[in-house]
Amino acid sequence: MTAQNTTMDFRNVKLTVGDKRLSAKVAGQGTPIVLLHSLLADQTSFDLIMPILARSHQVLALDLPGFGESDFVGGQLETIADHIAKVIQGFGFKQRPILLGNGYGGFIALLIAIRHSSIASRLVLADCGAAFSEPGRAAFRGMSATAREKGLTAIADVAMRRLFSPEFQQLNPHLIEARKKRFLSVDPQTFHGACEALASLDLRTQLKSVTVPALVLVGEQDEATPPPMSYELSAGLPDAKLVVLAGCAHVPQLQMPDVFMAAIREFID
Repeated sequence: MTAQNTTMDFRNVKLTVGDKRLSAKVAGQGTPIVLLHSLLADQTSFDLIMPILARSHQVLALDLPGFGESDFVGGQLETIADHIAKVIQGFGFKQRPILLGNGYGGFIALLIAIRHSSIASRLVLADCGAAFSEPGRAAFRGMSATAREKGLTAIADVAMRRLFSPEFQQLNPHLIEARKKRFLSVDPQTFHGACEALASLDLRTQLKSVTVPALVLVGEQDEATPPPMSYELSAGLPDAKLVVLAGCAHVPQLQMPDVFMAAIREFID
């Protein structure tokens, strides 16, 4: 399954909430699905699956606030979740959408379901969780501190290691170089705000309020949000199924799009 198998065209759109602009891509018809990307991998991390999804779904792929041409709205995850909820409500979907979040986007999707229970029909939560371990929290603080002192370039290799296994990096040097360039284009203010928010995140006591079905996926080689985080997340949600993706790391939809699509197809159809 690759993007080359379709000629589906995506439209670039600008959505506005208050005085804040948010950029997105839209294509397809059918059950709506909203794509929310990771902190270390932007909207283009969905490029290989968006055309496939658009064959059967109305796809809305967002640039989260502070990414691409989307305006920064602050670093608090709750504020971002509320902002995205308003965008979705204002988009005019004919039915409740599926929210598909990867990493940082997964935390946003989960917070939308907690804070705005009428928004989503289902959740696909790829490589996220409800809370980080102390070493995980320290990693965010360390990356942010180093980036403040030396710039994002100083942590680019660390960021790639958190996205992809060493073996995958060795076999795909051109893809890694392209992803590194995308990472270096992230707005520093957005990056530092996200690191601070994720370092203090703890949604475990709120998981029971999520009333919609959830599919929790995790790459077995994920260093950024290790599998135990997804085990805890799926156990804490009232209606969840857990799938571990062999050979994948933090962005399985980019690393193994065919495996990712096979894992979610039954749930989203």
